[in-house]
Amino acid sequence: MTFAKLFGAAALCLVPLGGTAQNISEDDVRALVLQTIRENPAIVVEALQLLELQQQEAQAESAKATLAQQRDLLENDPNAPVIGNADGDVTLVEFFDYNCPYCRSAKTELDALLAADPDVRVVMREWPVLGEGSVFAARAALASREQGLYEPFHNALMTMDGRAEEQSVMRVAASVGLDVDQLRRDMDAPDISEHLQTSSALGRALGFTGTPSFVIGDNLAPGMIRSDQMATLVDLARTAGD
Repeated sequence: MTFAKLFGAAALCLVPLGGTAQNISEDDVRALVLQTIRENPAIVVEALQLLELQQQEAQAESAKATLAQQRDLLENDPNAPVIGNADGDVTLVEFFDYNCPYCRSAKTELDALLAADPDVRVVMREWPVLGEGSVFAARAALASREQGLYEPFHNALMTMDGRAEEQSVMRVAASVGLDVDQLRRDMDAPDISEHLQTSSALGRALGFTGTPSFVIGDNLAPGMIRSDQMATLVDLARTAGD
């Protein structure tokens, strides 16, 4: 329900007992709305809060439906890199951007989780949302799979100094042993574009507005979370799967 409809409904409740809704014009409704606001300014805040709650509930239901419908794609997409234990009993999906400072912090937390729990499988969803440098880095990282160096390259990009841009990304690529000429050729592969498009579609359908964002079992965790919070969600997913 929109803000205007909320107030329209409220205004109709103010029609005198002798009148009917059919006798009320649009101008009358507007006048009643303005009168209601002037006499009860707090109703504006209440209406906005109600509208926000309704939107949040609708978004949560939409995200829940997306999670149920896209579970297999989220957890088993053959075009998404996997780190951690490939045979782990719980899958964590991370949406991230190499130029996101919170993603870099989240990497430290994720490393701590993987060190403490060897049965976690992590699906990496490259979601470059912070400019051309982020897109270049994501394409390069995905292309590094052809040389079997995705994880070390990913780790190096996440811990590099400064922004990920073409020059800095290629410098890091060379430092981890990648053939940069092959890397450039592989960056234009159709499966890389497909991965990025799928990440964007999934992220938005799940209601994520930025990075990092996580899917762990039936729980969505937008934003930066600590390793202990990750562990709690992993335990919930593990219990639900028993």
